[in-house]
Amino acid sequence: MANVFSKIDDSLYQVESPERYIGREWNQIKKDWEETEIRTCLAFPDTYEIGMSHLGLKLLYHRLNQEEDILCERVFAPWTDMEKLLKKKGLHLYSLENKRELLDFDLLGFTLQYELSYTTILNMLKLGGLPLRSAERDNSHPLVIAGGATVFNPEPLAPFIDLFYLGEAERDIVRLVRRYQELTESDCSRGQILRELTELSGIYVPSFYQPVYQQGNLESIKVKQDVKPRVSRQYIEDLDQAFYPTDFIVPYADIVHNRAVVEISRGCQRGCRFCAAGMSYRPARERSVETILNLAEKIISSTGYDEISLTSLSSMDYSRIEELVTRLADRFAGQNVSISLPSLRIDEFSLKIAREVQRVRRSGLTFAPEAGTQRLRNIINKGVREEDLFQAVRSAFESGWHRIKLYFMLGLPGEEEEDLAGIARLAKKTAEIGQQIRRETSRKMRRIEVQVNVSTFIPKPFTPFQWFEMESLKAIREKIEYLQQHLTGRSLSLDWNDPETSRLEALLARGDRRLAPVLEQVWQRGSRLEGWSEQVDYNRWQQVLEEFSLSEEDFLAGRETDEPLPWDHLYAGVDKDFLQQEWQRASSGKETPDCRWSACSSCGICGSPRSGLELARDKEEAAGHAD
Repeated sequence: MANVFSKIDDSLYQVESPERYIGREWNQIKKDWEETEIRTCLAFPDTYEIGMSHLGLKLLYHRLNQEEDILCERVFAPWTDMEKLLKKKGLHLYSLENKRELLDFDLLGFTLQYELSYTTILNMLKLGGLPLRSAERDNSHPLVIAGGATVFNPEPLAPFIDLFYLGEAERDIVRLVRRYQELTESDCSRGQILRELTELSGIYVPSFYQPVYQQGNLESIKVKQDVKPRVSRQYIEDLDQAFYPTDFIVPYADIVHNRAVVEISRGCQRGCRFCAAGMSYRPARERSVETILNLAEKIISSTGYDEISLTSLSSMDYSRIEELVTRLADRFAGQNVSISLPSLRIDEFSLKIAREVQRVRRSGLTFAPEAGTQRLRNIINKGVREEDLFQAVRSAFESGWHRIKLYFMLGLPGEEEEDLAGIARLAKKTAEIGQQIRRETSRKMRRIEVQVNVSTFIPKPFTPFQWFEMESLKAIREKIEYLQQHLTGRSLSLDWNDPETSRLEALLARGDRRLAPVLEQVWQRGSRLEGWSEQVDYNRWQQVLEEFSLSEEDFLAGRETDEPLPWDHLYAGVDKDFLQQEWQRASSGKETPDCRWSACSSCGICGSPRSGLELARDKEEAAGHAD
């Protein structure tokens, strides 16, 4: 197919935000289509401004384009107006760089960043002109692959994706692409190609695994061919040696995270029992201070951004965070470049760091106690003390901050009314501290604002709570109403996510292949772009589930620790025995310390019972030698 843009460019004025579809951004990489041997396209199942804020997409885009013989382009989900325009013009969805239809590519890679993007994946396949199901494709079609944060239970998507990559794809993505090219040039059948690709690490081809059900319950996973009975996630051991781009694309449109992003570490071992990312991205790994400084310098020079975001799952746990932010602030303060951290611990040290990074411009502070009482925080292994919170907010108000956000979850295991009362009490006490300091201070201080954000807890796969029953819709609504009644005051505000949307997210996160026809039918009836609240139709999902003789409770009910799980044939790196042990410790309210600074908790990721403290000392000594 030729470039399709000429057939639609004079009509883009008819759609909202045409800049989503034109490309041509600063630092875009456009290679000669005819002169490049291997052609890949990264497909993000949400709008441009969401996808262009996703670090994983940027990593793979630049990593693949590093190879002279590999071309990598981008495509994002069109908004509803653009979808209508494409259909009106009789055109397929196209890439931004060379404006080629998706059918023209050798490989098409989807990002799994959110469960409610799955209907959008089906929609993009259809708009791209591809057969919806993997079994209907042959060698004339692109190989459809997927990976990302939700890949550890991809079963609802299994019939639609040729293969999934488990883990950090920048490690072996080039090897996968080259191996696929070799196999296609050898005239292998589609089935033979997929079978050969399973020999690579981290590759899961769902067509070779068949779930067996008995009386509506999952009994086992049958391996249909001579492939690995369990596929293990792959990860990068040394971030300093890992690829990281510096010539980031600078969008014309305003995107969600329109700033320079430097990943300072990956993984987290604090062991919060509700956190899927904290479990599946272990172990914690860091880039050195010098590497981060060099990356930041190059990115600012290449992009012209005036803000650097230091991103990770737990930025304050970076071992040399004070040195890092001080040196960054010193280096860029003269250029009016600000530094931001996505997360803060609840302690005085975090506030000291916040004062350092917000020299140039000051925003609000966010703390996440997650639960309203110490008893419940022990159950979820949060490791936050009430006195730490109050000391941190006091210091924040004394230092001039006037706006603080507090994050909590509803529906946690063991939650009682006293925990809800605890949320209201913590928020009111925070506001009282701020108001007292505002009265006492002699200098002018803006009105105190304490915003409480609550979200519905989802028991995700590969966490100690994967066996826990999700709270009912009725119960969550009652808890939100309780907070509405008890969180009142001039300085207080309450915000919450839609519990119906959370139920759908949980349905897909915990589901199995019985949901695949449900997913397809919901999409056929109009569901797509469900990451946007106005696009979600909860009743449509309920109706379709009923038509297939299924219900939410088939997937959201509690499970016994010895019963098969839909994702048992996949391995995120943390042993199931460890998760069961953590589930038992949660039930008795016992905390598990961060293994970096205490004894090894034997989660399985390191393959060695050495204590985290020993490993940390080795790292400190190595850093000292390097200095």
